[in-house]
Amino acid sequence: MIPGAPEQARWIRAEPRRSLPAAVLARIVDTAFPRRRVLACEPLRGGLRNANFKLRLDPAPEPAVLRVYEHDPSLCQKEIDLMRLVGRAAPVPDVIHAEPAGWEGLPPFTLTRWIEGIGFRDLKRTGDAKAIAQAAQSAGEVLAAIGRFRFPQPGWIGPGASVEAPLPDGADFVDLCLASRNLQRRVPADLCARTHALMWSCAPLLAGLDSEVGLVHGDFNKRNLLVRETGGRWSVAAVLDWEFAVSGSPLADFGNLLRYERAARPLVEPHFSAGYVRAGGRLPRDWRRLARWVDLLSLCESLTHDKLPDGVMPELVELVRATIEDRDHDTG
Repeated sequence: MIPGAPEQARWIRAEPRRSLPAAVLARIVDTAFPRRRVLACEPLRGGLRNANFKLRLDPAPEPAVLRVYEHDPSLCQKEIDLMRLVGRAAPVPDVIHAEPAGWEGLPPFTLTRWIEGIGFRDLKRTGDAKAIAQAAQSAGEVLAAIGRFRFPQPGWIGPGASVEAPLPDGADFVDLCLASRNLQRRVPADLCARTHALMWSCAPLLAGLDSEVGLVHGDFNKRNLLVRETGGRWSVAAVLDWEFAVSGSPLADFGNLLRYERAARPLVEPHFSAGYVRAGGRLPRDWRRLARWVDLLSLCESLTHDKLPDGVMPELVELVRATIEDRDHDTG
């Protein structure tokens, strides 16, 4: 973990944006599970932009998850299409029923099968090095499987699992972020100047990634990886939240997952990258530094948002500073 940047603990909402009256829940459940009743509805923590609920039904052998799309209605169809595509090769939630156009005054929603497991983030907190290493290797293998899905060109993926818009150019995009008033009031001027200088100095190296067209999850972090122990070994049970998926370089997902890890104090590494390569993934020379630079784009973009959860702003600024200072390679 990078000193001064706390483990990603605040990118969540303790409770969903909305509650669902019993009568509404009953109608939703009846669309997918006729003649079943809701025994319990438990709000799930961990989502920032959408509302998620664990439903216990009668009669039913297992719970289901209701996901209500609060932010962008089109993302419901995008997630459905991507999970159906990727489900052939990687573990994802099984969609039971979906209303991507919304229903009776509700935003779009899905009902998926409940998957037993814990977040990789929770497993990491146990400090069980062997279990973490096994889960990290599995995460690498899963990411390699995801990246085998290819697209005609790089870009943002929309409904239909098709590319609908180009990705922004790295250095130019960071400059746009640095010009944001929101970012400027959050980030010291000297750090902005150093960020600009770094991104333009590494632009030729990052340009070499522009032609990559593999499926990138876009939010591949410990919060979105469910893991569980089966047969004495920990592995990924499901990859959640496909809203940010793009066609591009897998280094975006590497940067995300390793955002809080230092090479001098490894935990997830080298198991994650070894699993990725063992499963057929390919990494360029100095991939770790490249992944940090790619992740810097996401950090800068987040700092332009009008609103950020409590405490996230200093965390983001410290992560930017750690990247600029190449702190991942600091042995101190």
